[in-house]
Amino acid sequence: RNGAERSGQGPAMAAGRGAAALRRAWRDRRAVLLEPSYTPLVAACLCLAEGGVNLWVIRRVPYTEIDWKAYMEEVEGFANGTLDYLQLKGETGPLVYPAGFVYIFLGLYYATGRGTNIRLAQYLFATLYLLNLLLVFRIYWRTNKVPPYVFFFMCCASYRIHSIFVLRLFNDPVAMAILFLAINLFLEEHWSWGCLLFSLAVSVKMNVLLFAPGLLFLLLQRFGLLGCISKLCICALLQMVLGLPFLLVNPMGYLTRSFDLGRQFQFKWTVNWRFLPEEVFQNRAFHTMLLLTHLAGLGLFALHRWHRPKESILTLLKDPAKRKPASPRLTIIYILFSSNFLGVCCSRSLHYQFYVWYFHTLPYLLWCTPTTKLAHMPKVLLLGVIELCWNTYPSTVCSSLSLHICHGLILLQLWYGTAPTPVMHTPSSSRRPAAVSKKTQ
Repeated sequence: RNGAERSGQGPAMAAGRGAAALRRAWRDRRAVLLEPSYTPLVAACLCLAEGGVNLWVIRRVPYTEIDWKAYMEEVEGFANGTLDYLQLKGETGPLVYPAGFVYIFLGLYYATGRGTNIRLAQYLFATLYLLNLLLVFRIYWRTNKVPPYVFFFMCCASYRIHSIFVLRLFNDPVAMAILFLAINLFLEEHWSWGCLLFSLAVSVKMNVLLFAPGLLFLLLQRFGLLGCISKLCICALLQMVLGLPFLLVNPMGYLTRSFDLGRQFQFKWTVNWRFLPEEVFQNRAFHTMLLLTHLAGLGLFALHRWHRPKESILTLLKDPAKRKPASPRLTIIYILFSSNFLGVCCSRSLHYQFYVWYFHTLPYLLWCTPTTKLAHMPKVLLLGVIELCWNTYPSTVCSSLSLHICHGLILLQLWYGTAPTPVMHTPSSSRRPAAVSKKTQ
């Protein structure tokens, strides 16, 4: 009897604690919206709301076929025994993604009745959407920088992101969900597992490589040159294992088709360069200029924002035990998200599904720097304008120019908002980083 009473008290006590938390949240409703410590509560409410939103979108908004059928045709060739990557094709053209894409979408191929059960595929992608959102919220909870009210704009307000996940069924969300899982592992200092999943995300779609310069910097910072090489070997080994069936049959065909960095994009789909003439958009000299700009931006951020001021970048090659501890100001998320954002800004073309490459990182990029109360509204406005640019179809000269202006403003904030602080050469200041270096989010 006592055991039965205790078992009955458990749910009642949990319900009571939940009700007390809700009453406390209602009393402090202003703090709930503004204090990052309330992120778990707001995240739970938004995830529940998002479940309903995705169900409504699936049932009420017509599905639009773009790449799903082509994906299924590409992996069907593999299912039928074709191992030459040059022979794997769909109705939109040849297969241009690495081997991880083939295995994951082969699973979806069988789960959805050879790709014919579109409604089931939409429900699977809605589940992926919620899992991706949970991983993103966990990152924001760990960073403790973004006011919770911003998450309303990151969730229910974005038509384009819901469309990419549950109405278009692109492979970009799959790659990004795996990436966010890897980043969560980095935050927990599980670097080997994180590198394994990072490589898996790259094997689904190569846009994840935009995070690679930041990851390389972090690996050098934490492990030095020798330790970094071992982690990079994990990434390379997974790529070799996944691609082995295709490498044994036609290695050059697999490498040139799945890792084609020089592939031309169609001007009609570009979101960011609509204001240029098409001949300039397709010009190799323009592509080279963008690449050099990207490399210069990465170099400047690595030297002046990611790295300790007045210290040689070559110190990263040393054993971490033989150099000063990293500054707590230099965070894992700041380095990874800014690395990716620099790549997005310098991309040869952004198509509509590419929005998911950096959409969930925008709140952090805008709020990771100190913000006065009056500065919140301009940042929300930037989110709104970026969303409007991505929802303008087809893109226009005005929308693509506006997108570049917004990107430029975010870059300026990242640069000037994280200006290096003077290094105080005192005994107390030299000991202090060691005490707080654990805070690496």
